[in-house]
Amino acid sequence: MCKECGCGIMDDSDKKAVEVFEDILKYNKFQARHNKEHFEEHKIYAINLMSAPGSGKTTLLEKTLDGLKDKYRIGVIEGDLETERDAERIRQKGIPVYQITTGSACHLDAALVHKAMHHLPLDQIEILFVENIGNLVCPSNYELGTHLNVTLLSVPEGEDKPEKYPLIFKVSDLVLITKIDLLPYFDFNLDKVKEDIKKINPKSHIIALSAKTGEGFEDWLNFIENKFNEYRQKLS
Repeated sequence: MCKECGCGIMDDSDKKAVEVFEDILKYNKFQARHNKEHFEEHKIYAINLMSAPGSGKTTLLEKTLDGLKDKYRIGVIEGDLETERDAERIRQKGIPVYQITTGSACHLDAALVHKAMHHLPLDQIEILFVENIGNLVCPSNYELGTHLNVTLLSVPEGEDKPEKYPLIFKVSDLVLITKIDLLPYFDFNLDKVKEDIKKINPKSHIIALSAKTGEGFEDWLNFIENKFNEYRQKLS
């Protein structure tokens, strides 16, 4: 259990702990609304990327930046327990990035994202990516104020993840099934996984892609562009 997270509460027997956790979530929700106000003040479309470790978030993000950086002004907030390695990879592409290192916390929360926002040139950003900490449990509890929640599920992780971790798929607007170039080497029924995700969240969009081969990647880029254009039209 991390210091400020309720992930260690297994049942309602510790009533005080449950109450504290509920207060934390209530404050986080307030801060998330405040973040969204900031995003909309600067006309920034914000995307929260969530997944288990090793699903390919940073690789996907790098390739996404390559596909969009000539069209849009992009910023990135990186979340990790330790090190600035992922931020350095993004920085090398000339993208403004701020690294959040949480130490022990297993997720980003709205307050951490708010602080990070003030280290970025918000007036020079149109699309902001927030790369959450690798975890399929805790990030699903904490709204960040972003406009789009995206969860990555990689083929090597196995097809049982939606059934084992339903909450993160329930709060996701889009699920990216990644590393589909590895489908021939794993027992992963793509149709069944899509069906399982739709049972959990009928409104969720699903895109299967490979950052390595580029298969399906254009669908992902088009999805972002369409969402960004819809967002800007609402603001105008």
